[in-house]
Amino acid sequence: MKFLTPERSELIVITAVDKHPDGLIISGKIMGAMPMKAVLTPAQLRAGFKFLSPKLVLTLIGMLFRR
Repeated sequence: MKFLTPERSELIVITAVDKHPDGLIISGKIMGAMPMKAVLTPAQLRAGFKFLSPKLVLTLIGMLFRR
């Protein structure tokens, strides 16, 4: 999975998501060169839900059906 900048250049490429004792570990490369590993804890996941609004949830669902 790739995350792009608004200018459509590659920012992060996620190559794997695995279980970790503290939550999930996300592996990938930043800007195509620097390897990274990040841990997503349950508390951070719950905190991320504050960014979701009904309008954003509908947008996310709609994105599943677009190319």
